[in-house]
Amino acid sequence: MVKIGEKVEEFQADAFQDEKIKKIKLSDYKGKWVVMLFYPADFTFICPTELEEAADMYGDFKKEGAEILSVSTDTVFVHKAWHDESHAIKKVKYPMLADPTGRICKQFGTYIETGGDEGLSLRGSFIIDPDGVLKAMDVHDNSIGRSAPEILRKLQASKFVRESDGQVCPASWKPGGKTLKPGLDLVGKI
Repeated sequence: MVKIGEKVEEFQADAFQDEKIKKIKLSDYKGKWVVMLFYPADFTFICPTELEEAADMYGDFKKEGAEILSVSTDTVFVHKAWHDESHAIKKVKYPMLADPTGRICKQFGTYIETGGDEGLSLRGSFIIDPDGVLKAMDVHDNSIGRSAPEILRKLQASKFVRESDGQVCPASWKPGGKTLKPGLDLVGKI
């Protein structure tokens, strides 16, 4: 399982995007930020609310130089059927990766192997930097939906730290807010 600060190993998967099925590799996004959204399954209750919220904010993620990749253990054909059927999922323009073997889910530690939900993924959000290094992760129970605005904020903080001269972001930091320089006081607005 990949850990914070480690380079993410290459993976490849079929994806549904723009009414097409295509192959996607992590290396296709070298030099870009990647936000991965793992979710349990298509045609469920919480998942469309999350994917729709991410779809509504997709332009904000793109402005930050990031691509969103959603991942479940469904096939691309199920992704297409869900896209054709659901008003919320019709909004999704980012790639929807198919991981029917659970290989990518296992790589990120979201695959459920026991407890009656075998073959599904936990909800997991991961931010990968342009060098392919994992910078942030959040994995939780499938009964709790996540927040796309918070994932965007974490992406912005990750970008700021990467691009700044040793500055770090305090709690609830947002672009333009005060930052910290380890060993010093708050740094003025950027």
